[in-house]
Amino acid sequence: MYICAQFFNTVNQVKRTPLYHKHIALGAKMVPFAGFEMPVSYSGIKEEHRAVREQIGMFDVSHMGEFLVKGPSALPFINYATSNDASKLSAGKAQYSCMPNHDGGIVDDLLVYMIGENDYMLVVNGACLEKDWNWLSEINKKFGADFTDVSDNIALMAVQGPKAMQALQKLTPVHLADIPFYQFRIGTFAGIQNITISNTGYTGAGGFEIYVPVQVAAEVWDAIMEAGKGFGLMPTGLGCRDTLRLEMGYCLYGNDITDTTSPLEAGLGWITKLDKVGGFVGMEHLKNQKGQGLKRKLVALEMVDKAIPRHDYPLCDAEGNQVGFVTSGTHSPSLDKAIALGYVPTQMATEGHEVFVGVRNKLTKAVVVKLPFFKQQ
Repeated sequence: MYICAQFFNTVNQVKRTPLYHKHIALGAKMVPFAGFEMPVSYSGIKEEHRAVREQIGMFDVSHMGEFLVKGPSALPFINYATSNDASKLSAGKAQYSCMPNHDGGIVDDLLVYMIGENDYMLVVNGACLEKDWNWLSEINKKFGADFTDVSDNIALMAVQGPKAMQALQKLTPVHLADIPFYQFRIGTFAGIQNITISNTGYTGAGGFEIYVPVQVAAEVWDAIMEAGKGFGLMPTGLGCRDTLRLEMGYCLYGNDITDTTSPLEAGLGWITKLDKVGGFVGMEHLKNQKGQGLKRKLVALEMVDKAIPRHDYPLCDAEGNQVGFVTSGTHSPSLDKAIALGYVPTQMATEGHEVFVGVRNKLTKAVVVKLPFFKQQ
C-alpha cells in the first residue's frame, strides 16, 4: 500500500504537504510523487533504511487520502466495496483490505478504520485518490452513506522502527504498549487533543502512524523530532520506504497489484472473504477464478546471479521463453542482495524453483523464496 502508481510519478500540477518547508530545511531531495512534491531522501536511502530497521525514522505520508463514511448504511457500503469483512471490526480496530473491480482486478488497496458505531475512515493511496473517490461514490449511490473526502484536512506521519514506541511515549499519556497491531487510539499527543495514534505501518519495523489536523502538522513534526533525538531518529524519505516494504514483500499499488491483477493472484487471499454475507464487488468473478485454478501467482525472488531486477523486466524459463514479469525489484540494504516480486505461471511458483530475469538481453538466475525476504531477529 501507500505508494500508488509508478515510484516517481510526474504530474502537471504538484501540491505540497504541510511539512514541505520542514523537508527543504532538512535538505531533502524532493521529487514529484502522487501529485505532491515529496522527499525521496535526506541523508541517503541506505542510511535511512538502516535507521528504520535498527532505531527510528519518520516519514511524511500526508499525500495519503482519507475518506469518512458515516451513518446506518456505512458498514453495508464499505463491506460491498471491499474484499475483507469490515463487519468483524470493532471500535478502535483497523483492517487491511482492497477494492476489487467488476473483473476481479484491484481498484486500490486501503485501510479501513472503525472509529465507532456507524463511523469509519478509509485511508487510500494518494495517487489513486480521485479514482477511488469516483469509484466509491458510484457504489455509494445505492447505499446513501454520508461520504466525505477529508484528505486536505489531515496530515500523516509514520514513525517507524524498534525505538518508535519509546520515543513517542514521551509525547502522549496514551499507553502505546497497550495498542495492539492494527488497532488505534484517539487521545492527546504533543499537547494536542483528539489525535489518532495507529499501530500500523508499511516497513515491517514496528511503529505508529499519527493522523493530525494540517494546522498542527509542523508543530507535531518538531515535537517528534525532539522526542526522538536520544533514540537516533532520522527523517526518512520515499526511497527507503520502498526498500523497506519490498524486504517485507508488501504489495505496491501500480506495480505488484493493479486493475488487472486479482487479490488471489497477488497472495492476498487472506483479505478476500469469498463467503462474506452480502457479497462484494467482483466476488463471483474471484470465486470462479479460484474454482478454475490460478494461472499465475506473485512470487518472491532472490537473485543468484549478480544483477538488479527492475519493474517490468521479463521473467523467463530456462529456455529463455518469457513467462512473466518483474513488478518490483531492488538491492536489499538489510540482506545485501538483490530481491524482486513478479508474476509467474502457477507451476513455477513453488519455493526453490529457478526463474531467469532478463537484464540487458542476458538471462540472470533467480530463485523463488518464501516471504518475507527480511526476517526479524
